[in-house]
Amino acid sequence: MVSQHIMASRATLLILAALVGSCTQFVDAVSIDVRKKDLPAEKSEKIERYMPILCSPLPAPLSPSSSVHALRPSDITAVYTLGRSFAYKDEVSRLVSGLSELLSVYNPGVITQHVDQTSLQPRSLVEEVEELSLSHQVTGWKLVLLFVPADSLCTCSPHLVADVEAIVQEVEAALQILQNKLHRTLVHVAVWSTNHDNNECECMRSKSINQRLHKATLLKTLQDSLNDALEIPKWRSKSEAFTVVLQSVPVILELNSENTWPDLSQLAVQLWTNLLQPMTGQAEVMDNNYITIPCPTEERPFLRTQVNSPADREKTAYSKASALIDAVMGTEIPCADRSPSPTTPTSVHELRPGDIKVVAAVGDSLTAANGVGAKKDNILLVINEYRGLSWSIGGDENITTVTTLPNILKQFNPSLTGFSEGIGDENSPKAFLNQAVPGATSSDMVQQVRVLVDKMKSDSGIDFNNDWKVITMFIGGNDLCDFCTDSIFYSARNVVTRIRQALDILHSEVPRAIVNLVELLNIVPLRDLHRDNTLNCPTWFVRLICPCILKPLDGSSELQKVIDFNRAYQQAMRELIDSGRYDTHNNFTVVLQPFFREVFLPLQENGRPDRSYFSPDCFHLSQRAHTLMARALWNNMLEPVGNKTFTQDFTVSIDLKCPSETNPFFKTALNSNYTFPGPTPTPAPATNWGSDFSCVNTAPSNSVPTSAHRVRPADIQVVAALGDSITAGFGAKAKNLLQLPTEYRGVSWSIGGDKTLETVTTLPNILKKFNPEIRGMSKGQGKLQTGFNMAVSGAKVAEIPGQVRKLIDAMIKDSAVDFQNDWKLVTLFIGGNDLCQYCNDRASLSPQNYSHHLMTSLDLLYEELPRTIVNILEILEIEGLRRIKRDSLGCNVLQKYVCSCFLFPGEDSPELAEIKRINRELQILTEKLVYGGRYDGREDFTVVVQPFLKNTIVPLNADGKPDTTYFSEDCFHFSERGHADMAVALWNNMLEPVGKKQTYNNFTNARNNIKCPTEDHPYIFTNANSFPSATTTTAPTTHSTASPHISTTHGTALPLTSDCKDKVPAWLAAVLAVVGLLIGSAVTWLLLSCRAKKSKRMMSTAVETKMTLF
Repeated sequence: MVSQHIMASRATLLILAALVGSCTQFVDAVSIDVRKKDLPAEKSEKIERYMPILCSPLPAPLSPSSSVHALRPSDITAVYTLGRSFAYKDEVSRLVSGLSELLSVYNPGVITQHVDQTSLQPRSLVEEVEELSLSHQVTGWKLVLLFVPADSLCTCSPHLVADVEAIVQEVEAALQILQNKLHRTLVHVAVWSTNHDNNECECMRSKSINQRLHKATLLKTLQDSLNDALEIPKWRSKSEAFTVVLQSVPVILELNSENTWPDLSQLAVQLWTNLLQPMTGQAEVMDNNYITIPCPTEERPFLRTQVNSPADREKTAYSKASALIDAVMGTEIPCADRSPSPTTPTSVHELRPGDIKVVAAVGDSLTAANGVGAKKDNILLVINEYRGLSWSIGGDENITTVTTLPNILKQFNPSLTGFSEGIGDENSPKAFLNQAVPGATSSDMVQQVRVLVDKMKSDSGIDFNNDWKVITMFIGGNDLCDFCTDSIFYSARNVVTRIRQALDILHSEVPRAIVNLVELLNIVPLRDLHRDNTLNCPTWFVRLICPCILKPLDGSSELQKVIDFNRAYQQAMRELIDSGRYDTHNNFTVVLQPFFREVFLPLQENGRPDRSYFSPDCFHLSQRAHTLMARALWNNMLEPVGNKTFTQDFTVSIDLKCPSETNPFFKTALNSNYTFPGPTPTPAPATNWGSDFSCVNTAPSNSVPTSAHRVRPADIQVVAALGDSITAGFGAKAKNLLQLPTEYRGVSWSIGGDKTLETVTTLPNILKKFNPEIRGMSKGQGKLQTGFNMAVSGAKVAEIPGQVRKLIDAMIKDSAVDFQNDWKLVTLFIGGNDLCQYCNDRASLSPQNYSHHLMTSLDLLYEELPRTIVNILEILEIEGLRRIKRDSLGCNVLQKYVCSCFLFPGEDSPELAEIKRINRELQILTEKLVYGGRYDGREDFTVVVQPFLKNTIVPLNADGKPDTTYFSEDCFHFSERGHADMAVALWNNMLEPVGKKQTYNNFTNARNNIKCPTEDHPYIFTNANSFPSATTTTAPTTHSTASPHISTTHGTALPLTSDCKDKVPAWLAAVLAVVGLLIGSAVTWLLLSCRAKKSKRMMSTAVETKMTLF
């Protein structure tokens, strides 16, 4: 059936296509991040790009092409889909519909059809093809998309090769039928897969299996097998009316974190890109956050076939010729003195190479040696763990043919043991003390070390207490590959903490050992391999196994974050060893070996990267690289600490160093006379939660302003607050449950005035920097010095009108307040108790009643309080409170009773869904009330919503867990630290324009977060002064009894316009319309002509658009 989705959107696409023919590039601004919504401004600016909307139209041919090798997108009249996975046929349909939308720009009449799959059982590919050959009725050119599902295959199955071959044969049989029965047909074959676990693949459930690597290898194996089968001449040159092309990148549907399928636009554009002739020098875009839509050009106007796009075969030939060469991997040992110490040394600082009896290693796939022994460009060999060739622990053959650290050491002690041999995983007998596991991260080190220690203790050939051991640990690469998925879990601090835990076990349990901690390599240069598309590196493959490294765009802040994390890992490793914690006794030490700190990508004489140093996946290293790594590690071990080589230039030959008579020992910190700098000083605990102040524009207005929209911070004379226990400072400084009921009003975020800003951060203390004479703040504890802090612990919104009445009366009676002339700042924050008890009284605590009581309160302020700005905060998003846990009586017991309606319901219960809906509804009603125009009738009064709590982000500590130091003893109310950050967030909201205010909290407790008024806008932002074109409302009023102004407008203020009473005759409107149409047609013709000329000079046009294109 024809996709209704395409028909619905085709008109819009055609209209857009008609608009892009101008000589001046027609652009639009896109500021939507495909990963998150409501990002801070600096994030949205990074993704804001200007771009052409769609491709420029090319001159249409006079007649459809007679050759499949000269097909243009406009020649395609029908798109058919075959091989849809029975489990994901809906996703495939959506994907193909997206592709058809792009084709419809060139041929609006293109139709999309899927072979009917209404049966309960999936049919074979051949059965689908037979049905298509009988049912199709299109005589024009057809595009057939044949998807080859890969999810049924099992990478670790011994029958994988046969299973792949069976799929290839089925595809060939289906293509033979299509060739015989369908004419005027272009077939594009694409491997299809998802990131779902294959439950039928039993061996993939093993924890020792690197599932990501196996999955990627499976796809590449199937891709290569299909490529070999479709390279034969019968599919590319037998007929001008039929050909087959394999899409160069598999279609991989990835399930997102919410276990739902994402928008398929990126995959649709991937299909489109591989459907076209490739552009010269075209490189794969690395960032999924943008879509790049290539366009046909006059130089390359056709759909891709193997005849009109032979460059792929040239690339393959080049890459295979340059990839894996057979070279001698042995090393000459120039050392004359290879003797051990006269007697077994008792100190690790007097250890000669010949004294080493045992070698061992832990780590990831680089130590497990994945793909090291691959002698041809066969991706399936990357799964093999060539442990006998591993740089730090392999023991295959001898030093004349295989260079590894053990083979070097065997020249000093032929009785060396512990090294790994052959091919196999860590559990194979020949793996021995090579306990590295492919895919391992720092969190796996403790387990690997425990297994290693047990093996050394239990092996009869090892004298555990007396034999000297060299243990090499190399880890962190996979942590870096995943850091962008959880930057806290994979932070340098946490990664090195896990490494430290593993080293601590070795330190406490393994005697007579020197441990090499190899500093994490600089992994960023790896990206250069994937910039040169002539190398034919499987970039999509590497993105599956190491997404965070290849994803960022060059020059982006995301790439800088990769670099920063890489450096932070290295720095943290150095600091760990420099702490000296592993030099507490003479029979154990850990030495940092830094030869990988700076890596220079190997280049050929022509300047291209040399693939011979990499395995077939262009990610893991080949034996040639392992040879250089072994030499570099050996040399590092003989270099003094503090003066070790920290670069790895693969293009430079590395000669082995030798022990000398004056320096016969492996170098340690002690025998290098290296002085440990000691651990990085731990920052002193914060003694207060004050803030630094750097604003220079602190002067008041030249004269007292008469408009609320021209008030500077220094113009504020009086502060006041309304609310509940949060504003009352309930438990803010409590250190135990007995102190919890105390109201510490002096540190309350919006009204407290204890001490100064340098030690106590509150809104009044910030304002005191502008006006030291400000009045109204509360101080101390209890109700002795409440000032104009009218908040009452436990209050609900129904009680706020009473607080307002009390506040107005108090101000009138206060002789220090000039009631009519002083500018007042009132902060209202309420609703927590209404929401927390909603489920106990839905009628009286309904959102409608909430809005009514709030309106009553604001009406009273509006009617009776002159010269006032009211800050009103939306109720915070309370859901995050469910995550706040602490092992204490207050948190375990009191918290749930303080807010039972939010904390008692189950995680997916309808009760929780209801209370979350009410939470959001209260926020919406607050905005509607404030910005509905009701309080716009007075020039000296305004209400502003400060929304920083609208989307609450739970503050996290360095371990990625909720930071309970922001909360009081009951894990509900805020601590003084929480109040300080709320004060800064409120102040910063006040200096942000309406519509651009930060809608989330960013609790960091940095002392320098306070924003400053600017010269261009020195005023507190209101709805009226947030928009340059907006005019103020009515003239200033001097009385205080105005009624609220009811307006039918909502949202932002707009410029006032006069009523237009003059009418235009109908006949004149008609004439103008016709004239405009004629002029528009002429201009459009000229612009299209100009655009067509310009397109001849362009090789390609890229279009970046939203992920939600379709």
